[in-house]
Amino acid sequence: MPLIEMNKVVKRYGDLEILKGLDMNVDQHQVVCLIGPSGCGKSTLLRCINGLETIEGGEIRLHGDRVTGPGVDLNALRRDIGIVFQSFNLFPHMTVLENVILAPVRVLKMPRAEAEERAMTLLQRIGLEAKAKEYPDRLSGGQQQRVAIVRALAMEPLVLLLDEITSALDPELVAEVLGIVRDLAQEGMTMLLATHEMGFARDVASKVCFLYGGVVHEEGPPEQIFGDPLQERTRSFLTKIISAGRL
Repeated sequence: MPLIEMNKVVKRYGDLEILKGLDMNVDQHQVVCLIGPSGCGKSTLLRCINGLETIEGGEIRLHGDRVTGPGVDLNALRRDIGIVFQSFNLFPHMTVLENVILAPVRVLKMPRAEAEERAMTLLQRIGLEAKAKEYPDRLSGGQQQRVAIVRALAMEPLVLLLDEITSALDPELVAEVLGIVRDLAQEGMTMLLATHEMGFARDVASKVCFLYGGVVHEEGPPEQIFGDPLQERTRSFLTKIISAGRL
């Protein structure tokens, strides 16, 4: 059974239909990269999976249990499915350590000492333990994004959703963030990434899904999608990416 199942998912904003009956599965320990033109629904899909957006049709299941529609425990869902945004979303009035331990203490009711110990272990892993008492505005963009990833990991989620996490970074900071994601992939973390970093998707993904027209237009292993795509729309998209020097 897939860890996440998306069946005929529909999402509308007024008269604008973003997702038009989308089907997709994510297996445990799989790294799935979502690619496609801006506005194709990548970020919207991630927000629907995490319960930040409601859907108008279809269903999403986690471990076989429905996580969309009435009666869903959103707090429980977000314990299992972490999400990291492109804009970091760290609380500016809290130190790095306070940002990381907030959810484990408030949501998981973890003792503060235990939460701090785990947080420091995670911060040490990404080389930022010395920044634990700093405020976010004293960190570079790349450091803030690494803290945002650690904050999500502190909840020990089953799945990590990553929404264009490098798009707000200067080019020289991208590598340090992608390095953390690459390490997580090698450790078996289940991840679903919306990304414009095609070279990274080619290197780290188990499966690549090209979104177009509100559905998964084509999916497959990265060597097939990037090397020999079957659909004309996929080929056209990648040709533009290559001509722009981004693959």
